[in-house]
Amino acid sequence: MGRKLLILFVLVSTMGFAQNTDETPVEGELNATVINAQTSFPLESVHIINLNKVVGTITDQKGKFTIRAAVNDTLYLSFLGFKSEKVRVTNDMFKIENTEIALTELAYALEEVIVRPYQLTGYLEIDVKNLPINNAYQYSISGLSKSYEAGNKNPSAVTKVLGAILNPADLLRNLFGKKPRQMRKLRQMKEDDDIRNLLASKFDRETLTELLQLEKVDIQDILNNCNYSKSFINTANDLQILDAISSCYEEYKVLNRG
Repeated sequence: MGRKLLILFVLVSTMGFAQNTDETPVEGELNATVINAQTSFPLESVHIINLNKVVGTITDQKGKFTIRAAVNDTLYLSFLGFKSEKVRVTNDMFKIENTEIALTELAYALEEVIVRPYQLTGYLEIDVKNLPINNAYQYSISGLSKSYEAGNKNPSAVTKVLGAILNPADLLRNLFGKKPRQMRKLRQMKEDDDIRNLLASKFDRETLTELLQLEKVDIQDILNNCNYSKSFINTANDLQILDAISSCYEEYKVLNRG
């Protein structure tokens, strides 16, 4: 009887160990292929970002990509003319060699565009006075070859957000305070070349909202409170917006420690 109980105990222990092994999260290099959902053709140059690891990559000519990931990480895929997708990484994606992720084409409808030209008279002295004046100043960000504008120039970084920090109910404190993990990712985003290249080509803020887990209106509120101009907020690409938020957050941390 004792021998039977010992054998049963060994079997149960073995089964339990095997079950725990199967449930152990997998982490490593994930290989997959991105295809067109309508044609099943591979898609080249699709951008893939691991929102958890904050690393990115792009697909090759055969639609294949490799990215560092773990089970339950979320991959964000974006490609011009296709609907962006979020995919949860599973154990099967590591086990299956030919994992395919399908993207769906977007149907674009042309909209009427109304052009409102300046009311020019043909007289230079009069027309110059009627043109809008842009009071924003030009500045540059490390790593970018071009300069662009922000809000009215302030004498120091401290004064840029001083008025915001002094108000305990201000959006800067609320947004940054509620998103410490996302804000800590800012530096990682800026250091990944694939993510930078993707953001430099986008103006819709969709990738930023996924990376930072912020709404578009929150991003606009942050920039408004950091005194960036409407012109910059409306025309800057996503990489410039990322650098602006990062700069604002660094100043917020300095003032908040004080």
